[in-house]
Amino acid sequence: MSRITKEEVKHVANLARLAITEEEAEQFQKQLDAIITFAEQLNELDTEGVVPTSHVLDVKNVLREDVAGKGLPVEDVLKNAPEHQDGQIKVPSIIE
Repeated sequence: MSRITKEEVKHVANLARLAITEEEAEQFQKQLDAIITFAEQLNELDTEGVVPTSHVLDVKNVLREDVAGKGLPVEDVLKNAPEHQDGQIKVPSIIE
């Protein structure tokens, strides 16, 4: 006996805005039934003592620690600015 009906397949296709034929509905019914059967086999596994994981690999953060460091001297920064005044970079006004 199939675990999913053709009507359920058509309903899901409708929700996904997919137009499927009767033949496609029957094909998807068989394929989805095979997927459900396989998933049910996983329920038979003994998972007692298996630690739940969020990822199959041991993933760790590879970024360096965010530590503040000494910046450039103000004089060196202002050398590259087209205009500066009172130790600040002068830019065109954007507010009217």
